[in-house]
Amino acid sequence: MKNRRQPFIVALVFLIFFVISFLTNILGPLVPNIIDSFHLSLALAGFLPFSFFVAYGVMSIPAGILIEKFSEKFVLILAFLLALVGAATFVFFTSFTIALFSLFIIGLGMAMLQVVINPLLRVAGGEEHFAFNSVLAQLFFGAASFLSPWLYSYLVQNLHTAKTNVVLDTLNKVVPQDLKWVSLYWVFAVVVLVMILIIWAIRIPKVELTDEEKIGTADTFKELLRNRYTWLFFFGTFMYVGTEQGISNWISKFLQSYHNLPPETTGASAVSWFWGLMTIGCVLGLGLLKLFDSRKILMVFVVGAAITLTCGLFGSANVAKIAFPLCGFFLSVMWSIVISLGLNSVANHHGTLAGILCTGIVGGAVVPALIGVLSDVIGLRAAMFLIYLTLGYLFSMGIWAKPLVNNAYVSIKDLFRTKKAATADNE
Repeated sequence: MKNRRQPFIVALVFLIFFVISFLTNILGPLVPNIIDSFHLSLALAGFLPFSFFVAYGVMSIPAGILIEKFSEKFVLILAFLLALVGAATFVFFTSFTIALFSLFIIGLGMAMLQVVINPLLRVAGGEEHFAFNSVLAQLFFGAASFLSPWLYSYLVQNLHTAKTNVVLDTLNKVVPQDLKWVSLYWVFAVVVLVMILIIWAIRIPKVELTDEEKIGTADTFKELLRNRYTWLFFFGTFMYVGTEQGISNWISKFLQSYHNLPPETTGASAVSWFWGLMTIGCVLGLGLLKLFDSRKILMVFVVGAAITLTCGLFGSANVAKIAFPLCGFFLSVMWSIVISLGLNSVANHHGTLAGILCTGIVGGAVVPALIGVLSDVIGLRAAMFLIYLTLGYLFSMGIWAKPLVNNAYVSIKDLFRTKKAATADNE
């Protein structure tokens, strides 16, 4: 018997997706301000995303174990409590060292949330609606990534000015004039506190994990780690997230360094459109996956990402402002394709495999940090050539991936055959 649908819980999950993205993808626009405020080298700045995304590598699998041992509500509240501690610590003790600690703690919380919300969405929305709800959740995720840089721009341009309203007046009292960007962490703290109160007050349904969602035993891990495809696709997720974060975290600083464009406005706008076009690309990608083999789509989109990245790195200011956001469009389908190819390339233990693959999110820690370290030696433009290597690996997946089950698609030839047959029948 199917579970009764719970629209309120579905709406809550969508809100959690929004909050995760809101907290996760704002770091790129902040990087130039953090560098200036704490007088950092680019190498040290590279450790900001490292601190956040290494938490995903640490917590992705343990979070699954926590859910099975306790409950979804317990893990949700614990995750948001960690995020609250991270945000509050930073606003009260503002320094670079505290920023690293804060981002790591927030990252732990976000990793835990990612593990909880997909099974919760399946149960609350009904299994028959899970695919649709998953796409809708990604739209909420993308909307937050698009909007958060605009909020950052609004706050840094209007704090400690003649403009006044309740929010600005309140933040003016607690945010130093030379650290206006810290206001975002006050917003984070308030948002997270509200989420804790909402989750505390409602009943969260018990989720019976499917075999696809359960974390296996030590023997299961050993079996999977002996399978070369586990490692190949782990590095696939590593390279994808490294590419995504390696570009998004350095867009604003690149535009500032090479084109003298202000990070508070132009840089934030470029990052916003990077995530906005990624969201649009996800929707269009769903249609493409019904028409073409996912491996071919992956290869074509990798080439598109490489071309737009090249235009961003070597084009004029006007070209760069367009090309970097377009990279987001071409990256849009890669995550889902890499994960689906990985799961379809191994016959069993998909829950444990998914945990291992998601640990590859640590690529979002390593690649931006390497770019930062290299930037101090060879310059940011040359350092971002590292992205060509990660894209090269993703392109190679379209060649060597041999899934046991291919994505179901209708070829263009089949469509024409169907159309001709229908025309003949009508005649």
